[in-house]
Amino acid sequence: MSASAFMRAVRITEHGGPEVLELTEVAVPAPQPGEALVQVSAVALNNTDLWTRQGAYGLPDDPKATSGWRGPIDFPRIQGADVAGRVVAVGTGVADSLVGRRVVVDPAIYDGEGPDAHPVGLMGSERDGGYAQYVTAPAERVHDVTRSPLTDEQLATLPTAYGTALGMIERGRLGTGETALVSGASGGVGIALVQIARARGARVIAISSGAKIDAVRAAGAHEVIDRAGDVTGQLRAAAPEGIDVALDVVAGELVGQGLPLLREGGRWVIAGALGGYDVAFDVRRLYLHNAQVIGSAMHTPAHFDLLMDLARQGAIRPVIAATFPLDQAAQAQEELSRRDHVGKIVMRP
Repeated sequence: MSASAFMRAVRITEHGGPEVLELTEVAVPAPQPGEALVQVSAVALNNTDLWTRQGAYGLPDDPKATSGWRGPIDFPRIQGADVAGRVVAVGTGVADSLVGRRVVVDPAIYDGEGPDAHPVGLMGSERDGGYAQYVTAPAERVHDVTRSPLTDEQLATLPTAYGTALGMIERGRLGTGETALVSGASGGVGIALVQIARARGARVIAISSGAKIDAVRAAGAHEVIDRAGDVTGQLRAAAPEGIDVALDVVAGELVGQGLPLLREGGRWVIAGALGGYDVAFDVRRLYLHNAQVIGSAMHTPAHFDLLMDLARQGAIRPVIAATFPLDQAAQAQEELSRRDHVGKIVMRP
Protein backbone atom coordinates (compact mmCIF):
# COMPACT_ATOMS: atom_id res chain seq x y z
CA MET A 1 0.00 0.00 0.00
CA SER A 2 1.45 3.37 -1.01
CA ALA A 3 2.27 5.89 1.70
CA SER A 4 -0.10 8.38 0.08
CA ALA A 5 -3.14 6.05 0.05
CA PHE A 6 -6.48 7.44 1.16
CA MET A 7 -9.52 5.77 2.68
CA ARG A 8 -13.15 6.55 3.38
CA ALA A 9 -13.96 7.18 7.02
CA VAL A 10 -16.78 8.53 9.13
CA ARG A 11 -15.67 10.89 11.85
CA ILE A 12 -16.98 13.51 14.25
CA THR A 13 -15.48 16.97 14.74
CA GLU A 14 -17.75 17.91 17.66
CA HIS A 15 -20.35 16.39 19.98
CA GLY A 16 -23.95 16.44 18.78
CA GLY A 17 -26.69 14.55 16.96
CA PRO A 18 -26.35 12.18 13.99
CA GLU A 19 -25.70 15.21 11.77
CA VAL A 20 -22.15 15.56 13.19
CA LEU A 21 -21.14 12.25 11.56
CA GLU A 22 -19.27 13.16 8.38
CA LEU A 23 -18.16 10.84 5.60
CA THR A 24 -14.76 11.97 4.41
CA GLU A 25 -11.48 10.83 2.85
CA VAL A 26 -8.41 10.69 5.06
CA ALA A 27 -4.95 9.17 4.78
CA VAL A 28 -4.68 5.48 5.59
CA PRO A 29 -2.92 5.37 8.97
CA ALA A 30 0.58 3.89 9.01
CA PRO A 31 1.17 1.16 11.61
CA GLN A 32 3.57 2.42 14.25
CA PRO A 33 6.12 0.17 15.97
CA GLY A 34 4.22 -2.63 17.72
CA GLU A 35 1.04 -2.00 15.70
CA ALA A 36 -0.91 -3.77 12.96
CA LEU A 37 -2.92 -2.20 10.13
CA VAL A 38 -6.29 -3.90 9.76
CA GLN A 39 -8.50 -3.68 6.68
CA VAL A 40 -11.98 -3.43 8.19
CA SER A 41 -14.43 -6.09 6.98
CA ALA A 42 -17.20 -5.21 9.44
CA VAL A 43 -17.70 -2.77 12.30
CA ALA A 44 -20.51 -3.20 14.83
CA LEU A 45 -22.41 -0.36 16.48
CA ASN A 46 -22.78 0.08 20.23
CA ASN A 47 -24.45 2.47 22.63
CA THR A 48 -20.89 3.68 23.31
CA ASP A 49 -20.92 5.14 19.78
CA LEU A 50 -24.06 7.14 20.53
CA TRP A 51 -22.88 8.33 23.93
CA THR A 52 -19.39 9.27 22.73
CA ARG A 53 -20.92 11.20 19.83
CA GLN A 54 -23.33 12.95 22.20
CA GLY A 55 -20.67 13.44 24.88
CA ALA A 56 -23.04 11.77 27.33
CA TYR A 57 -20.57 10.01 29.63
CA GLY A 58 -20.01 12.83 32.10
CA LEU A 59 -17.04 13.25 34.41
CA PRO A 60 -16.49 12.00 37.98
CA ASP A 61 -16.93 15.50 39.41
CA ASP A 62 -19.59 16.59 36.91
CA PRO A 63 -22.01 13.84 35.75
CA LYS A 64 -23.62 16.20 33.22
CA ALA A 65 -20.34 17.29 31.58
CA THR A 66 -19.85 16.68 27.86
CA SER A 67 -17.32 13.87 27.64
CA GLY A 68 -16.15 10.82 25.76
CA TRP A 69 -15.79 7.39 27.34
CA ARG A 70 -13.16 8.59 29.80
CA GLY A 71 -13.04 12.38 29.55
CA PRO A 72 -12.68 15.00 26.80
CA ILE A 73 -11.81 13.52 23.42
CA ASP A 74 -9.59 14.84 20.65
CA PHE A 75 -11.35 15.90 17.46
CA PRO A 76 -11.61 14.90 14.70
CA ARG A 77 -12.28 11.35 15.87
CA ILE A 78 -13.17 8.31 13.77
CA GLN A 79 -15.81 6.35 15.70
CA GLY A 80 -16.27 2.58 16.00
CA ALA A 81 -14.95 0.22 18.67
CA ASP A 82 -15.86 -3.17 17.21
CA VAL A 83 -13.72 -4.31 14.30
CA ALA A 84 -13.31 -7.56 12.42
CA GLY A 85 -11.04 -7.65 9.38
CA ARG A 86 -7.71 -8.74 7.96
CA VAL A 87 -4.21 -7.60 8.76
CA VAL A 88 -2.61 -5.98 5.70
CA ALA A 89 0.58 -4.53 7.20
CA VAL A 90 2.54 -4.46 10.46
CA GLY A 91 4.90 -2.01 12.12
CA THR A 92 8.41 -2.79 13.28
CA GLY A 93 8.65 -5.39 16.01
CA VAL A 94 5.55 -7.30 14.85
CA ALA A 95 5.79 -10.74 13.24
CA ASP A 96 5.09 -10.70 9.48
CA SER A 97 3.10 -13.92 9.96
CA LEU A 98 0.21 -11.80 11.24
CA VAL A 99 -0.28 -10.33 7.75
CA GLY A 100 -3.21 -11.92 5.96
CA ARG A 101 -4.79 -13.29 9.14
CA ARG A 102 -8.51 -12.78 9.88
CA VAL A 103 -8.69 -10.91 13.17
CA VAL A 104 -10.85 -9.29 15.83
CA VAL A 105 -9.49 -6.20 17.59
CA ASP A 106 -9.77 -5.77 21.36
CA PRO A 107 -10.87 -2.10 21.50
CA ALA A 108 -9.93 -1.48 25.14
CA ILE A 109 -7.06 0.79 26.13
CA TYR A 110 -5.74 -0.64 29.40
CA ASP A 111 -4.09 0.85 32.47
CA GLY A 112 -1.33 -1.75 32.48
CA GLU A 113 0.21 -4.79 30.84
CA GLY A 114 -1.10 -7.75 32.84
CA PRO A 115 -4.03 -10.10 32.15
CA ASP A 116 -6.21 -8.35 34.76
CA ALA A 117 -5.61 -4.76 33.59
CA HIS A 118 -8.57 -2.37 33.67
CA PRO A 119 -9.90 -0.63 30.54
CA VAL A 120 -9.43 3.15 30.81
CA GLY A 121 -10.08 4.11 27.20
CA LEU A 122 -11.77 2.83 24.08
CA MET A 123 -11.07 2.68 20.37
CA GLY A 124 -13.48 5.07 18.66
CA SER A 125 -13.34 7.42 21.64
CA GLU A 126 -9.79 7.77 22.98
CA ARG A 127 -8.21 6.64 19.70
CA ASP A 128 -9.49 6.35 16.13
CA GLY A 129 -11.79 3.41 15.45
CA GLY A 130 -13.32 1.29 12.74
CA TYR A 131 -15.84 3.52 10.96
CA ALA A 132 -13.29 3.40 8.17
CA GLN A 133 -11.72 1.12 5.59
CA TYR A 134 -8.57 0.69 7.71
CA VAL A 135 -7.63 1.04 11.37
CA THR A 136 -4.43 0.56 13.37
CA ALA A 137 -4.24 -1.26 16.69
CA PRO A 138 -1.53 -2.53 19.04
CA ALA A 139 -0.52 -5.97 17.78
CA GLU A 140 -1.16 -7.58 21.19
CA ARG A 141 -4.80 -6.44 20.88
CA VAL A 142 -5.23 -8.09 17.46
CA HIS A 143 -6.58 -11.63 17.88
CA ASP A 144 -6.28 -14.25 15.14
CA VAL A 145 -9.69 -15.87 14.51
CA THR A 146 -8.94 -17.15 11.00
CA ARG A 147 -10.52 -20.54 11.69
CA SER A 148 -13.69 -19.26 13.38
CA PRO A 149 -16.94 -20.47 11.77
CA LEU A 150 -18.51 -17.07 12.49
CA THR A 151 -19.03 -14.53 9.69
CA ASP A 152 -17.13 -11.23 9.69
CA GLU A 153 -20.35 -9.48 10.76
CA GLN A 154 -20.79 -11.88 13.69
CA LEU A 155 -17.15 -11.50 14.72
CA ALA A 156 -17.48 -7.70 14.69
CA THR A 157 -20.32 -7.86 17.21
CA LEU A 158 -18.14 -9.50 19.85
CA PRO A 159 -15.69 -6.96 21.34
CA THR A 160 -17.85 -4.47 23.22
CA ALA A 161 -21.19 -6.24 23.73
CA TYR A 162 -19.90 -9.77 24.29
CA GLY A 163 -16.73 -8.53 25.99
CA THR A 164 -18.85 -6.49 28.40
CA ALA A 165 -21.15 -9.46 28.97
CA LEU A 166 -18.30 -11.88 29.63
CA GLY A 167 -16.65 -9.34 31.95
CA MET A 168 -19.91 -9.14 33.94
CA ILE A 169 -20.27 -12.91 34.10
CA GLU A 170 -16.65 -13.41 35.17
CA ARG A 171 -16.71 -10.64 37.80
CA GLY A 172 -20.03 -12.00 39.07
CA ARG A 173 -18.51 -15.51 39.26
CA LEU A 174 -21.54 -17.07 37.60
CA GLY A 175 -21.34 -20.84 37.84
CA THR A 176 -23.06 -23.84 36.31
CA GLY A 177 -26.47 -24.47 37.86
CA GLU A 178 -26.82 -20.96 39.29
CA THR A 179 -29.76 -18.69 38.50
CA ALA A 180 -28.91 -15.53 36.56
CA LEU A 181 -31.12 -12.49 36.02
CA VAL A 182 -30.48 -10.50 32.82
CA SER A 183 -31.98 -7.01 32.49
CA GLY A 184 -32.33 -5.18 29.16
CA ALA A 185 -32.15 -8.61 27.57
CA SER A 186 -32.98 -7.63 23.97
CA GLY A 187 -30.08 -5.20 23.59
CA GLY A 188 -26.62 -6.07 22.31
CA VAL A 189 -25.13 -6.73 25.76
CA GLY A 190 -28.39 -8.32 26.96
CA ILE A 191 -28.54 -10.93 24.19
CA ALA A 192 -24.82 -11.61 24.76
CA LEU A 193 -25.46 -12.14 28.48
CA VAL A 194 -28.30 -14.56 27.75
CA GLN A 195 -26.21 -16.57 25.28
CA ILE A 196 -23.03 -16.75 27.37
CA ALA A 197 -24.85 -17.45 30.66
CA ARG A 198 -26.82 -20.22 28.97
CA ALA A 199 -23.64 -21.67 27.45
CA ARG A 200 -22.10 -21.65 30.92
CA GLY A 201 -24.91 -23.82 32.25
CA ALA A 202 -26.82 -21.22 34.25
CA ARG A 203 -30.59 -20.94 34.49
CA VAL A 204 -31.36 -17.65 32.75
CA ILE A 205 -34.28 -15.38 33.66
CA ALA A 206 -34.44 -12.35 31.36
CA ILE A 207 -36.35 -9.08 31.46
CA SER A 208 -37.66 -7.78 28.13
CA SER A 209 -40.87 -6.45 26.65
CA GLY A 210 -43.47 -6.82 23.94
CA ALA A 211 -42.46 -8.17 20.56
CA LYS A 212 -38.87 -8.85 21.71
CA ILE A 213 -39.78 -11.51 24.27
CA ASP A 214 -39.83 -14.37 21.75
CA ALA A 215 -36.42 -13.37 20.36
CA VAL A 216 -34.93 -13.28 23.87
CA ARG A 217 -36.36 -16.74 24.55
CA ALA A 218 -34.91 -17.96 21.24
CA ALA A 219 -31.50 -16.65 22.31
CA GLY A 220 -31.58 -19.06 25.24
CA ALA A 221 -33.48 -17.51 28.15
CA HIS A 222 -35.34 -20.13 30.20
CA GLU A 223 -37.93 -17.59 31.30
CA VAL A 224 -38.66 -14.05 30.13
CA ILE A 225 -40.23 -11.45 32.43
CA ASP A 226 -42.31 -8.71 30.79
CA ARG A 227 -41.02 -5.39 32.10
CA ALA A 228 -44.41 -3.82 31.36
CA GLY A 229 -45.87 -5.86 34.24
CA ASP A 230 -45.06 -6.34 37.94
CA VAL A 231 -41.38 -7.17 37.54
CA THR A 232 -40.61 -8.13 41.14
CA GLY A 233 -43.78 -10.23 41.40
CA GLN A 234 -42.92 -12.08 38.20
CA LEU A 235 -39.33 -12.59 39.40
CA ARG A 236 -40.43 -14.02 42.73
CA ALA A 237 -42.64 -16.49 40.87
CA ALA A 238 -39.90 -17.41 38.37
CA ALA A 239 -37.15 -17.76 40.99
CA PRO A 240 -38.76 -18.63 44.34
CA GLU A 241 -35.35 -19.74 45.67
CA GLY A 242 -33.82 -16.39 44.71
CA ILE A 243 -31.26 -15.14 42.21
CA ASP A 244 -27.55 -15.93 42.45
CA VAL A 245 -26.25 -13.31 40.04
CA ALA A 246 -28.02 -10.28 38.54
CA LEU A 247 -26.45 -9.11 35.26
CA ASP A 248 -27.81 -5.59 34.99
CA VAL A 249 -27.41 -2.98 32.26
CA VAL A 250 -30.52 -1.03 33.32
CA ALA A 251 -29.93 -0.02 36.99
CA GLY A 252 -32.33 2.76 38.09
CA GLU A 253 -35.18 1.53 40.24
CA LEU A 254 -34.46 -2.11 39.40
CA VAL A 255 -31.50 -2.23 41.81
CA GLY A 256 -33.52 -1.27 44.89
CA GLN A 257 -36.40 -3.52 43.88
CA GLY A 258 -34.19 -6.45 42.94
CA LEU A 259 -31.61 -6.65 45.74
CA PRO A 260 -34.10 -8.33 48.13
CA LEU A 261 -34.45 -11.12 45.53
CA LEU A 262 -30.78 -12.12 45.79
CA ARG A 263 -29.92 -15.33 47.62
CA GLU A 264 -27.41 -15.31 50.49
CA GLY A 265 -24.08 -14.22 49.05
CA GLY A 266 -25.70 -13.08 45.82
CA ARG A 267 -23.98 -10.72 43.39
CA TRP A 268 -25.55 -7.76 41.57
CA VAL A 269 -23.32 -6.78 38.63
CA ILE A 270 -23.94 -3.41 36.97
CA ALA A 271 -22.53 -2.41 33.57
CA GLY A 272 -25.02 0.22 32.42
CA ALA A 273 -27.60 2.75 33.52
CA LEU A 274 -30.30 2.69 30.82
CA GLY A 275 -32.91 3.06 33.58
CA GLY A 276 -31.09 5.85 35.41
CA TYR A 277 -27.80 6.33 37.24
CA ASP A 278 -29.24 7.69 40.49
CA VAL A 279 -29.85 4.51 42.49
CA ALA A 280 -31.24 3.95 46.01
CA PHE A 281 -31.40 0.71 47.97
CA ASP A 282 -31.65 -0.49 51.56
CA VAL A 283 -28.04 -1.07 52.56
CA ARG A 284 -29.13 -3.56 55.25
CA ARG A 285 -30.15 -5.90 52.43
CA LEU A 286 -26.52 -5.77 51.33
CA TYR A 287 -24.51 -6.41 54.46
CA LEU A 288 -26.90 -8.64 56.41
CA HIS A 289 -27.00 -11.11 53.52
CA ASN A 290 -23.37 -10.89 52.39
CA ALA A 291 -24.48 -9.59 49.02
CA GLN A 292 -22.21 -7.71 46.64
CA VAL A 293 -22.84 -4.87 44.21
CA ILE A 294 -20.15 -5.04 41.53
CA GLY A 295 -19.34 -2.43 38.91
CA SER A 296 -18.17 -3.87 35.59
CA ALA A 297 -16.74 -1.78 32.75
CA MET A 298 -16.07 -3.89 29.69
CA HIS A 299 -13.48 -6.67 30.10
CA THR A 300 -9.89 -7.46 31.02
CA PRO A 301 -7.32 -8.91 28.58
CA ALA A 302 -7.92 -12.31 30.21
CA HIS A 303 -11.68 -12.01 29.68
CA PHE A 304 -11.08 -11.08 26.03
CA ASP A 305 -8.88 -14.15 25.56
CA LEU A 306 -11.78 -16.30 26.85
CA LEU A 307 -14.14 -14.55 24.42
CA MET A 308 -11.84 -15.22 21.47
CA ASP A 309 -11.74 -18.91 22.45
CA LEU A 310 -15.55 -18.94 22.26
CA ALA A 311 -15.36 -17.24 18.85
CA ARG A 312 -12.88 -19.77 17.46
CA GLN A 313 -15.11 -22.61 18.65
CA GLY A 314 -18.31 -20.96 17.36
CA ALA A 315 -19.72 -21.60 20.85
CA ILE A 316 -21.95 -18.52 20.60
CA ARG A 317 -23.77 -17.28 17.50
CA PRO A 318 -24.34 -13.51 17.58
CA VAL A 319 -27.63 -12.21 16.21
CA ILE A 320 -27.35 -9.62 13.41
CA ALA A 321 -30.32 -7.22 13.33
CA ALA A 322 -29.31 -5.10 10.31
CA THR A 323 -26.36 -4.26 8.06
CA PHE A 324 -25.59 -0.80 6.64
CA PRO A 325 -22.93 0.60 4.29
CA LEU A 326 -20.43 3.07 5.78
CA ASP A 327 -22.04 6.08 4.08
CA GLN A 328 -25.23 5.40 6.08
CA ALA A 329 -23.56 5.68 9.50
CA ALA A 330 -26.04 8.32 10.65
CA GLN A 331 -29.02 6.14 9.67
CA ALA A 332 -27.39 3.16 11.37
CA GLN A 333 -26.92 5.11 14.61
CA GLU A 334 -30.50 6.38 14.47
CA GLU A 335 -31.71 2.79 14.01
CA LEU A 336 -29.66 1.81 17.07
CA SER A 337 -31.06 4.66 19.16
CA ARG A 338 -34.67 3.61 18.42
CA ARG A 339 -34.07 0.27 20.16
CA ASP A 340 -36.68 -1.48 18.03
CA HIS A 341 -34.26 -4.24 17.01
CA VAL A 342 -32.94 -7.40 18.64
CA GLY A 343 -29.26 -8.18 18.29
CA LYS A 344 -26.52 -6.08 16.72
CA ILE A 345 -26.32 -3.50 13.92
CA VAL A 346 -23.24 -3.76 11.70
CA MET A 347 -21.66 -1.65 8.95
CA ARG A 348 -19.58 -2.96 6.05
CA PRO A 349 -16.91 -0.40 5.04
